[in-house]
Amino acid sequence: MEPLEYVLLAVAAFIGGGINAVAGGGTLICFPALIAVGYPAKVANVTNTVALWPGSIGGSIAYLPEINRQRQTIKVIAIPTIVGALLGSFLFLATSNDVFDFIVPFLILAACALLFFQPRITAMAASGIRVDSGGYWPLRIGTFIASIYGGYFGAGLGIIVLAVFGFFLEEDIQHANALKGLVSFFVNGLASCYFIVFGNIAWEAAAIMAVAALVGGYIGANLARKLPRDRLRIVAVTYGTIAAVVLMVT
Repeated sequence: MEPLEYVLLAVAAFIGGGINAVAGGGTLICFPALIAVGYPAKVANVTNTVALWPGSIGGSIAYLPEINRQRQTIKVIAIPTIVGALLGSFLFLATSNDVFDFIVPFLILAACALLFFQPRITAMAASGIRVDSGGYWPLRIGTFIASIYGGYFGAGLGIIVLAVFGFFLEEDIQHANALKGLVSFFVNGLASCYFIVFGNIAWEAAAIMAVAALVGGYIGANLARKLPRDRLRIVAVTYGTIAAVVLMVT
């Protein structure tokens, strides 16, 4: 790649890391940037997953007190999370390049829709509205399906997981958000490990983006209370939608 392309990836990852820390949706910035500099869609997806995963560590550490109080729930969702993440990663690598090139714009648009409606989903999770759980099985199934999606593509995973917990888990929003971050951390981590072993990663791009995303996430976390989340969310949704449309017509 040209030096300017490395700069573009670094800037995209910095912005993506900051958006992840404040509102979520950083993949909608970073994934199209990898496409723009010439990486095939599948290489871009695995590289993006590996590059952004380290930035999620901080969120899980910050929520350790809430996580420690939910050990029983963690035991319930552990196996569905692990199996779902690995299955999604396997299905992704088993998908042909032509098929993924065809469906990736629709995946991006779906992630944009999730991010756009994130406030409503969060409000639903906080409202105390619950579906009759019938024990833990609906929670296990919902977590399993969400983890498959996360292992396959991942953009908007946190929003999906928060919605699952909002329906099937009797927890307040802070505890649900802590579990959401933990699930996202492990799904992306397992997918990253799977892709490192079996996938085709652009390591130079991943290294540059990982550092930039960590810096962006650190700054974003410190400014989270000052930055306008709604505007950042709209930026990510608009950028992702444009990228999806461009991919559809090219």
